[in-house]
Amino acid sequence: MINELNERTRQILRLVIDAYVETGAPVGSKVISQKLGQKLSPATIRHAMVELEELGLLYSPHTSAGRLPTDTGLTVFVEGLLEVNDLPAADRQKIEREMHDVQGQSLPDILEQTSSFLSGLSSCAGLVFAPKTENPIKQIEFVLLAPGRALAVLVTSGGAVENRMMEVPPEVTATSLQRAANYLNSHIADKTLQEAAVRIKLELLNHQSQLDALTAKVVSTGIASLAPRESGGHLFIKGQANLLEDVTALEDLDRIRELFDALEAKETMLKLLQATTQADGVKIFIGSENKLFSHSGCTLVISPYKNQEAKVIGAIGVIGPTRLNYGRIIPVVNYTSQMISKIIG
Repeated sequence: MINELNERTRQILRLVIDAYVETGAPVGSKVISQKLGQKLSPATIRHAMVELEELGLLYSPHTSAGRLPTDTGLTVFVEGLLEVNDLPAADRQKIEREMHDVQGQSLPDILEQTSSFLSGLSSCAGLVFAPKTENPIKQIEFVLLAPGRALAVLVTSGGAVENRMMEVPPEVTATSLQRAANYLNSHIADKTLQEAAVRIKLELLNHQSQLDALTAKVVSTGIASLAPRESGGHLFIKGQANLLEDVTALEDLDRIRELFDALEAKETMLKLLQATTQADGVKIFIGSENKLFSHSGCTLVISPYKNQEAKVIGAIGVIGPTRLNYGRIIPVVNYTSQMISKIIG
């Protein structure tokens, strides 16, 4: 699309979008002429704006009004015309101070505070996403509640405790449960549930466990009852109210509510992470050009962060209106993701 534009139409598209970002109002040829210092007549500018409209990059909300950029026009601008400057020193120092303040905290706390910080710095909604990680097992215990029913208690190395109900053969005793727990604790310590399940299944299949049939059945049932649940991920979104400041219509409010519902869906989060994994640096999704959501009117600027092995483990970003100061927000998101990679690496 960018190749279809000559220097004049590129310049006019850039000026229309600059004015739109600044005011949010339709932009007329007279405004563009003034920005160009009268180098082009309003008639010449109007002709160029008609060309841009025919290409689907601008549209006129009213017959006599100026033009606004379409989502496609904004995408063309961001991908081909936007000049992203270095992050201002003041913003860089704010990000560095924030990252210094959260050092040593738990990962969920770091992510939650980072989403709040991004929201404040960008005046948008801040978003941080990280896949759930499965901590190694520290201990497993079984408690007999009634004939045929027991409680499986799992403690992870991170200190989390999970309780799951499980059905056991009616003849199972507290002694059998203790024997099964001892066996599991001696074989699966420091392994994740997924790793433990694979090992125990193989040992039981190969009759290498040296357990009596009843205890083996408890072991098999117990490890199955503790199987990892839906992996999903941690999603922190702060500053949603920032998106509501310019909302004047009920349908806009419904659209933003649907957007956050979509973001919180597991499938969408996984797609977000996949998109950032494939991208080199910041990835931008604009309105109806956003293939992850069926919503228009909002922009998502997102960047991956990595561990010390340079593996992408999550993503951070901001959600704002399409009338976003892309030149400022993109380096903010990019530098914050780099700083998070350093402190959690």
